Order: sequence, then C-alpha cells, then structure tokens
Amino acid sequence: MAILYTLVARGSVVLAEFTAASTNASAIAKQILEKTTGDNDINVSYSQDRYIFHVKRTDGLTVLCMADESAGRRIPFTFLEDMHQRFVRTYGRAVLSALPYAMNDEFSRVLSQQMEYYSNDPNADRINRMKGEMNQVRNVMIENIDKVLERGDRLELLVDKTANMQGNTFRFRKQARRFKNTVWWRNVRFTVALIIFLLIIGYLVLAFVCHGFALPSCF
Repeated sequence: MAILYTLVARGSVVLAEFTAASTNASAIAKQILEKTTGDNDINVSYSQDRYIFHVKRTDGLTVLCMADESAGRRIPFTFLEDMHQRFVRTYGRAVLSALPYAMNDEFSRVLSQQMEYYSNDPNADRINRMKGEMNQVRNVMIENIDKVLERGDRLELLVDKTANMQGNTFRFRKQARRFKNTVWWRNVRFTVALIIFLLIIGYLVLAFVCHGFALPSCF
C-alpha cells in the first residue's frame, strides 16, 4: 500500500487521522505540524528512510500523509487535495472551532477508503493525468526531515511491514466475497444439473419398467 498514514489538522490540532500500518507516524506527523505552523499555504515533502511525509496547507487547514518513497509526489498530493476538498465540503466553518479529533469517528472512514483507492486503483493516477492537474507538485522539493525537526527531537520512524495493511484487508475481503459467491453459484448449478439428471434417469427407468409390464398385454 503506497499511502500508510493520513491526518487532517487545524494548526497543530488534529481533527481526524487514520493509519493503515503499525507505525509511529502519528507522533512524527504531530512534530511536523508543530514545526510548520503559520497561515501561509504550503506544499512540502519531508523524507525519512524510505518514506515521505507530504504536507499540504490551504486556508489554515493542513492535510498530511506518509507514503512509500515509490509512490512519488503526484498521487500523494492528489490524494491530499481530494481530502482537503471533502473535509471542507463536509464540515464547512465547523473546522474553525472544532475540538481535537472531533471529526475522527466519521472522517477516518473516508480517509481509509480513499487511501485504499489512491494506493491500489490504477484509475486514481490515470484520471489525474487526463485532467492534467497538480502541475505545481513538480516544484515541490523533497527535503530531509532534519530540515524541519532537530536531530535530537526527531523520532525514528517505525513501520511494521509484517503486519498486513488494514487497507489491503479491505481489498482481500472483497476478493474473498467474490470468490465465495462464485463457488456458491457453481455449487447451485451443479446441484440443479444433478437433480435434472436424476429426474431424467428416474423417468427413463420408470418408462422402461412400465413398458416392460405393458408388453404382455400387447400379445
């Protein structure tokens, strides 16, 4: 899964977040929020090990995600833009005064679904390319996280890759359900065919027996 963690925040106040892996990305993300305070709009990325923290702040609302280095920049920033628009469209001015994690119960599900989509669905990148959007992402420099965090303050990023991603579990459940339905219909068709076959055999046997009993009466 390309996108492993996401949060939405007003300043340093986290309003919603979701993680798709066993990781301490949340603690590091909150450090980044504290070190990048301000009202100006920003698009910036910070690298740590093989992962990139992408940050997009627009009109005081920050959306941040952590993604695999292999995900590049276009898909993560398209995802962040999508999440920003959905969040503002859903909550409007309530964002300005909401308490920490006030939208988490509801919006974490949206984050989970869209992380799965942007990480695994080829259409996510294809549609973006067709629209020709996010050209500004080309100008986003990926800096080492030491640029924003002091070495002494920086936490070592821990990502448990042995634990299956929750997003992948969602996709697995869909595939398992589809396979189960296929097997069920195959069994139904086999059962119906078997019943029809037995009925035909029974009819032929009955016809033969009846025909055998009827033969003497013919002479």
